[in-house]
Amino acid sequence: MKKPAHIVMLVVGIFLSVFGFTLAAAGAAATWLAAVQDNGAFFTSPTERYTVSSYALVSPQLDAVGEGTPQRLPFDVGTLRLRATAADPGRDIFIGIAPQNEVESYLAGVHHTELQEVKFQPFRPVYRNVPGSSSAKPPGAQQFWAASATGPGEQELTWNIAAGNWTVVVMNADASTGVSADLQAGFRSELIKPAATGLLLAGILAIVVGVPLLVAGAVGLGRGGGPSGSIPHQVPVAAGQRPATTTLYHPLHLTGHLDPAVSRWMWLVKWFLAIPHFFLLFFLWFAFAVTSIMAWFAILFTGRYPQSLFHFNVGVLRWSWRVAFYSYAVGGTDRYPPFTLARTDYPAGLEVDYPQRLSRGLVLVKSWLLLIPHLLIVGAFTGTATWAWRTQDGPSGVVNDRGGGLSLLALLVLIALVILLFTGSYPRPLFAFIMGINRWVYRVMVYGALLRDEYPPFRLDLGASDPDPTEPPPLTERINEP
Repeated sequence: MKKPAHIVMLVVGIFLSVFGFTLAAAGAAATWLAAVQDNGAFFTSPTERYTVSSYALVSPQLDAVGEGTPQRLPFDVGTLRLRATAADPGRDIFIGIAPQNEVESYLAGVHHTELQEVKFQPFRPVYRNVPGSSSAKPPGAQQFWAASATGPGEQELTWNIAAGNWTVVVMNADASTGVSADLQAGFRSELIKPAATGLLLAGILAIVVGVPLLVAGAVGLGRGGGPSGSIPHQVPVAAGQRPATTTLYHPLHLTGHLDPAVSRWMWLVKWFLAIPHFFLLFFLWFAFAVTSIMAWFAILFTGRYPQSLFHFNVGVLRWSWRVAFYSYAVGGTDRYPPFTLARTDYPAGLEVDYPQRLSRGLVLVKSWLLLIPHLLIVGAFTGTATWAWRTQDGPSGVVNDRGGGLSLLALLVLIALVILLFTGSYPRPLFAFIMGINRWVYRVMVYGALLRDEYPPFRLDLGASDPDPTEPPPLTERINEP
């Protein structure tokens, strides 16, 4: 089968798998919701206080819901429950639901307030004031309400949702100005359970079809993707000598050669230029996760990483590294990355030696337990250091907490690129250090992705290329040799 066919299989497999996992997740969430409401429970919003100076508070004028459908549907869409309590215990509160056109007629020329949206954390309602000079008539005397409740204390309204345009109205029972009430909305529907079942079945079907297509496409693209003859890279060692690999050699070979003529300004727009790569890498990393799970089972039962899947996953890492080197993990070249998993003559390269055997026991703990020390260090390199500040929005004086930050790696790259902008030269010592951080990160990724059993070293190997494995080990190691 030719490569284009495998690409099609991979694309279709990724699409079906993503779609399937999304549907299955939604189905699982809906199943949980259905189980919660089996005991008659409602899904409720927080109780919050709404205060307006006009005669009435009305819900947003929504587009038609079920317009053109029969007034009585053959199934229960759902039940809406509204609770209202006057902020002033001495006042009676009114809450009602009515057709939108009836409410518009009732409040025509009357000063009222429309609730446009509600923002949470912190709570802040957004209102639209509708001026008017007429006084409102007592709401309880009107006959157009589909459901209503009025009186002192907490008032509760339940309404079976029907087709049409509807508006919720909250007023003082005596139609006076200045409405202030604690409101809560709740919803339940018998449709959640069958919808959950349908989502789960559709998601499982898409996964059953999509995952094999994804894996088959990855196998096809990874076939023949290794070094010439698929012979793992070996470090040359003279007869009778101890291999220097104990100190310097690592099966990940990550290189990145700084372009001597990097543009001063192009890095300002690389975020935009790299969007196609970011889009494709999102789906490729999804495929990477699926094939890594397949490889986990293969290693557990056979002690081997399927070679085609190995080369596919290395290809995803290679593509990611080229984009990272081009954009904001290094910014070391202006040459646009190629759209390929294969090796190219690009300034940034990545290779991983294929392992003939892998430990079946390590596969159970290497991706999480054994990596904890490295994850803490990598988190310090690449995790976002946040800072926070407070702002006051609008005349209401609502205080919002905001935050932002950069990782250490991003900060170093930013410093290097700003120096490049003003001097036309990328600082080489800083480049070497940035490469060392990236090399550490990718070694951890290779180990966590089960590609090798060699534990990542706790060191920064600086520079454009890996350390020369033929160099003698450090003096301290040579002294301790037997």
